[in-house]
Amino acid sequence: MGRLEDRVAIVTGAGRGIGRATARRLAAEGAAVVVNDVDADPAHETLELIKQDGGRAGVSLANTVDLAAAKEMLEATVSEFGKLDIVVNNAGITRDRMFHNMDDEMFDLVIDVNLKTAFHVTMAAMPYMREVAKAEIKANGHPRYNRKITMTSSVAALTGNPGQFNYTAAKGGIIAVVKTLARELGPFGINVNAVAPGFIETRLTAAKGAGDDLGIPEQMRQMAIAMISLGRAGRPEDIAAVHAFLVSPDSDFVSGVTIPATGGQIGGMG
Repeated sequence: MGRLEDRVAIVTGAGRGIGRATARRLAAEGAAVVVNDVDADPAHETLELIKQDGGRAGVSLANTVDLAAAKEMLEATVSEFGKLDIVVNNAGITRDRMFHNMDDEMFDLVIDVNLKTAFHVTMAAMPYMREVAKAEIKANGHPRYNRKITMTSSVAALTGNPGQFNYTAAKGGIIAVVKTLARELGPFGINVNAVAPGFIETRLTAAKGAGDDLGIPEQMRQMAIAMISLGRAGRPEDIAAVHAFLVSPDSDFVSGVTIPATGGQIGGMG
C-alpha cells in the first residue's frame, strides 16, 4: 500500500518535466491525480502514462492564471473524485533577458504562470481543504488527517541568476508565500511547503537555439552541471520524490519550509 492511498491530488504544469514526474509519482503512491496543463497533448500523454502504470487520474486543461478557471477545475476535481487532499503548484515558465532589456510583457507573463497560478489554485482549493478541515475540527476537535500544499520554487530564487529578474521574482514570491500560508493554514492541519530545484533536465534547461523562447545557452548548461557536487544534472524524478515526501504523512510535522534539491550545487541556476 502506498503512502497516498485514498488521497486526491492536483498537480499543475503536469504535462511535462517535473510536473509529469510528480503526477506519476503521486499516482504510484496511491493518489488519484488530476493532471493540469494548458497544453492538451502533453497533459493527455501524462494521463495515459499514469493509467498504463495502473493509477487513477483525470485531466484539466484549465488556464489557472484566471481565477474562475481555477475554481472550475477544483469543482470538477471534487465532483469526479469526491474530495481534495493535495495541491502541487508546479506550473512554471521562463522568459530570460538581462534586466536592462526586460519589459512588462515578459515580466507579467512569468509572474502570471509561476506565481499567480499558485495563488489562484490555492485560493480555489480553500473550500475543499480549509473549510472541510474546519468542519472536522468543530465535529471532532481536530482534522481527520493533514492535507498538503506544495509548490515548485527554484534555487535561483535563493542565489539570484543573471537574466532572470522576472523568474526569481516569481520563485522568490513562492518561498515567501509558503511561510505565510503555513502560518495561516497550520491550525487547520494543512502543511504548506516548497521544493527549490537546482539544475534539472527539462525543456526550461535544454540547449537554447537561435530564436528559442525556452532553454539556456549550452555553455551555461555545462557550467551549471560542472558545479553540481554529485556530478550530474538532476532529473524530474528527483524533484518528484521530494514533492512526494512533502505531501505524504511522513512530513506531517514539516511546514513553512523550502527544501533545496540541487545535488550539492554551488551557485544557482534553476
